[in-house]
Parts: sequence; C-alpha cells; structure tokens
Amino acid sequence: MAEAPYQALESLRVDHIGSLARPQALLDMRAKFESGDAAQGELRAAEDRAIREVIVRQEAIAFPVVNDGELRRRNFQDSFGSSVSGFEVAESAAPYQHWLERSSSIRQERVMSGPEVLGPPVVTRRRTVERLRLVSNVVLEEFRFASTVANNPVKVTLISPDRISQRFDYENSRSVYDGLDDFTSHVGSIEHEMVEQLQDAGCRYVQIDAPGYTAYVDPPSIRQMIDRGEDPQENMLRSIAADNAVIEGFPEVAFGIHLCRGNSRARDPKTGELVPQWHREGHYDAIAERLFNGLHHRRFLLEYDSQRAGGFEPLRFVPKDKIVVLGLVSTKTEEVESVDFLMRRVEEAASYISIEQLAISPQCGFGSSATNSLPEDIQWRKLEVLLEVAGRIWA
Repeated sequence: MAEAPYQALESLRVDHIGSLARPQALLDMRAKFESGDAAQGELRAAEDRAIREVIVRQEAIAFPVVNDGELRRRNFQDSFGSSVSGFEVAESAAPYQHWLERSSSIRQERVMSGPEVLGPPVVTRRRTVERLRLVSNVVLEEFRFASTVANNPVKVTLISPDRISQRFDYENSRSVYDGLDDFTSHVGSIEHEMVEQLQDAGCRYVQIDAPGYTAYVDPPSIRQMIDRGEDPQENMLRSIAADNAVIEGFPEVAFGIHLCRGNSRARDPKTGELVPQWHREGHYDAIAERLFNGLHHRRFLLEYDSQRAGGFEPLRFVPKDKIVVLGLVSTKTEEVESVDFLMRRVEEAASYISIEQLAISPQCGFGSSATNSLPEDIQWRKLEVLLEVAGRIWA
C-alpha cells in the first residue's frame, strides 16, 4: 500500500530549513520600494518572479519538498509577527535598522537575541497594546502562491510560540495579558487556527521554527529569565504545551520542529569573508530527554554544524517513531562540505540512533533575513551535496 502524502513527508531523508538566498534583483527592488522609488505592485511582481524561479530550481535538482524560500519576508519571524495585530507598532524602523546594520557589519561571534529596540514584533521584544488577533495568515498566502507553481509537495514554516513568548514584553503588557501563561496559550490558539487554514488549503508539511529552546541550555539567556523573575523550567514546560497545542488535531499533516542557536552572519570588514555569528551556546544534552519525549512533532531538525551543538549522544532519547534531521551543512560558511565528510557524520550519529530514523539538511536557513545570505551558487551546491549523500545512504 502506498504511503499517504503526510507519511511520505514525515520520512523524507533530505530537507532544507526554509529560507533561501534572496536574488540580487529582488533585493534591489525591495530597496527601491523602501526608498519610495517603486510601487507595491512592482515589488509583488518581483517577488512572484523570484519565487517561481526558486521553486523551479529546487525541482530541477530533484529536491523532494520545496517552498518559496521565504522570499516575501524580511525575516523568518514575520510568519507570525506580520500575521497579527496587537503589538505596539514602531513609528520608525530606524532604531532597529541601525542595530541590524551594526551587528552584521562587525566581526563578532555572539550577538544579542531579540534586542529591546523599536522594531518588528517577534524580531524585537515588544509589548502589546491589545490582545493579539489574526488579521492576515501570511503563511497561508505564501503556500497558496507556491502551490500554484510547484509540482512537488510544498512545505511552510511558522515561528514557535516559545520564541514569540521570549520576545513578549509582558512586564509592560499587564493591562492586556495576565502574564506569560495567558499570552503563550493565546499564541498557541492563534497558530492552531493558522495551521487549520493551511490544512484546508491542502498543505501537508508544516515546519515550526523554534530557536528559543536553546535558551534553556545557554547560561546568559537563563540569567536573563531569572533576572526578570521567571523560572526557566516553567517557561520551557509552558512552551512545550503551547507547541503541542498548535499541531493538535491534524493527523494528516506532517510536522517538524527546528531547533538551533541563531543564524546570524557578518562580513569581515578586512577580508570580506563571511563569518558565523550566533545567539546562544550549549549542547542539547540538558534538555534532550524532555524535548524529544515532550514535543509531539514527528521530525526534529537539529543544528549539528559546529562544536556549539555538542555530540550526538542526546539522540538516544529520541522515541522510535520519530525522525532526526541532522543539520550538518553550514549556512554560515562558503566552504562546501564533502560527501565523505557528511557520510562520516551520519555514521557517527547512527551509533546512538537507528540510521532509519535519520535524515540530513542544512543547519538553518540560507537566508533567514535579507542581509548577508550565502551566495546563490554555493547554496545550490550545498543542497546538491545533501541530495547525493541521501541517495548514497538511503538509496
């Protein structure tokens, strides 16, 4: 008997995280739009062209699942921030833009996560002025257009309630929400509605982006929570419940959840070399058993491209009915990993979990924000290497 569509997607051996490098033509058009030299319709037409091209390119290399590369977004967190009303709106984007330009133009390793400057909600830590309300399901709009172009299944990406709650200035929102329990539960219900609309439109693969969970192994992030009077363990349990609520009741949709430590990059001002940055450090070990058994998602997409992730030992806690997608290819370096190197890494992981429970991917998106993404040609070469490795291991 043939697998149902969602079952085939749950067992994919190769994946990518969602965002792809913005073509220069699209970046140029967005700059013209933001300076007032192009109309909204011109920007939309440029986005449409770029998305058609990037889907055709994914299918041309036989990638088994495709998406729109998040090319309409300024930042991957817009999946929720641009879908709702209720957050305080910044009168000017200048403070955030200044912070963004500074952090991406100086060579440093760790950069702040969720700066408390006036900027886009979820991207920056914002207060609410009224209870959130779904006004435009951005992810649904992305899926509808992509599915008219694609022949292969289309996946979509949606930011996790955990990240959204970490970017919520609840201290100054007490007249709107009765603390983090109230807020996080409400976010989960809104995102459940977003997923229901996606299911009804025919979407069968939803990836939840959850970079917030690595805060619970990162000492500076833990200290920030404690300094605000929060209990990190309570925060994590609350977030697991909310993430499960988002995906509850959709038995024919494949759900993956992506855990990473931040995907920032910078250009060395002296050499022009792309150098990695990150928000958090710490291995999965301390949270692995609770996360892998507590979250109901069938696919865990894990960052494993650097020493910050630690070893593969925590994979022993993964239940037998779930897939681990090893993020072995880096989106923060222009060096293309070799097939032999990646096959050795998969073999190492198979010491702790059945190889039939493994798959491979990049560690994060190639273009999580519009700045400093990898060159397009290197992006495609990295994806082709992943396909070759998957073909050799799992035929």
